[in-house]
Amino acid sequence: MGGCVVQVLILDDDGRRANAVEAAVRFLEHEVVRGPADGELAEVLEPNRHYALALIPSEGERERRQAALEVLWQQLPELPVFLISEQGQARGLDAGANVLGTLQLPLRQAQFSAALKQALAQNARSRERRDRPGGRAPRLVGQSRPMQQVSRMIEQVADTEASVLILGESGTGKEVVAQNIHYRSGRADKPFVPINCGAIPGDLLESELFGHEKGAFTGAISARQGRFELAKGGTIFLDEIGDMSMPMQVKLLRVLQERTFERVGSNRTQEADVRVIAATHRDLEESIRNNEFREDLFYRLNVFPIEVPPLRARPSDIPVLIEELVRRIEEEGRGSVRFSASALSCLSQYAWPGNVRELANVVERLAILCAYDAVQVDDLPVRIREAAGVPVDPATAYLPGGGKPTPAASAAHGTAGRDGAGAAVAAACAAEASLVAEAAPAAGPATEDPPDLAAIPAFLRAAEAAEPPAGLSAEAANGGPAGDEAALGTAPVTEPGYTVTGVDWDKGGVDLKAALSRLEQRLIEDALEHADGVVARAAKLLSLRRTTLVEKLRKYDIAR
Repeated sequence: MGGCVVQVLILDDDGRRANAVEAAVRFLEHEVVRGPADGELAEVLEPNRHYALALIPSEGERERRQAALEVLWQQLPELPVFLISEQGQARGLDAGANVLGTLQLPLRQAQFSAALKQALAQNARSRERRDRPGGRAPRLVGQSRPMQQVSRMIEQVADTEASVLILGESGTGKEVVAQNIHYRSGRADKPFVPINCGAIPGDLLESELFGHEKGAFTGAISARQGRFELAKGGTIFLDEIGDMSMPMQVKLLRVLQERTFERVGSNRTQEADVRVIAATHRDLEESIRNNEFREDLFYRLNVFPIEVPPLRARPSDIPVLIEELVRRIEEEGRGSVRFSASALSCLSQYAWPGNVRELANVVERLAILCAYDAVQVDDLPVRIREAAGVPVDPATAYLPGGGKPTPAASAAHGTAGRDGAGAAVAAACAAEASLVAEAAPAAGPATEDPPDLAAIPAFLRAAEAAEPPAGLSAEAANGGPAGDEAALGTAPVTEPGYTVTGVDWDKGGVDLKAALSRLEQRLIEDALEHADGVVARAAKLLSLRRTTLVEKLRKYDIAR
């Protein structure tokens, strides 16, 4: 071919076929890099190399091929990929990577040259987008197939001028999709202007969209630009377009058809140099049947529809979404939080009717309640625990960290609750318990050294040999059997006794508040040490709520 020499990545475990493809590519004077067509590609792929395109067979085990495509999507998301087939056109393109088409074997020069030209053009557009000035879209988080499909559609439509209609339930991230389309387009250095059509009364929406002149209506004390003017050269995002009134739909349709508009109270026509992206949670086709949405406007907007999946359709994305949400909380200096395996399992079984917005709300709440600690199942909202089949004690369900099951409920859950959704949570809890058991010392006679009491004021140290309270034997005071305890029905004494010594009451006494603070600080430090730094366990040892203990840790500046 001469001229441009590129690197071609061939991913094929069939040596005969891979050798034939490599020979054809080298004959065209291009370089070849070989790799496995499965998940092991992650170990050998060099993301810093500049590949022109990747070739991967469409035959063979779909799961292995899909694993390789997902590796490409994660490490080289903009790399063009072509499937190669000995049986003609593949039936369907795999999700997960930037698959542009299928090449038939044996590889012919004209066919490969056309594919290479297409790949190089896309690579050039990708470089141009990276070099453009302007804003940056929030990251589209998700590795599931539905989200990979959304990413592919964004890539396909971004550099066109087509109108896009984004469909999806509330809270799925439709505006994030719109921003990704804008910032990957040729309009990226121009404004992205969103407007919620459902949040503005119909009589004011026209002024918001197209602007108004001074005196156009009562209260118009000065001229004002509308959103179409503010978005000149860029993108206007019409969120909740399904809530727009019918009269306003007529005016919007005219703007989309004529590409011009006038301010309210003006007869001067202005050019509408904007790209229109609309979004709705409604079924617009149903709205058309109910005469609530214009059919002609629907076809103007629905040139390229993108459907954003609800969170319940992609539960595998929940851990990475939580990781991203926690990262943002940390970047904003609002603390941090971790999630146990059992809590993540429980969260993955919830239906999330509020989608990503509801998940963000829960994570933010837990970042406050369980600051700098690991979230356990008992810390999750009641509705999430119930959805996972975790028994909840209604007496304490709505207290922070409350709703822990009674022993009877736990026993019932152990037999019945684990048959359903609670089985995964139970398994995760059991795995965590086994790890704790392995790390903890074996049960038996107490062999720990006595706690260092030097930091506790002498007059408040625990009395190791103090006299037992009246009516209680020394054996019972030390935790042994009590002769009269069973007959009287009294509970054993579990709180340590303290004796006051060394206080010179004749010389000013003692600062009780400061002394108690020092004692509290020392007890908290001892409990944390005994709990291996796990705040939840230390809180249980101190009979405190976790949130209360976290506040005390901040108060005394105790490191964990």
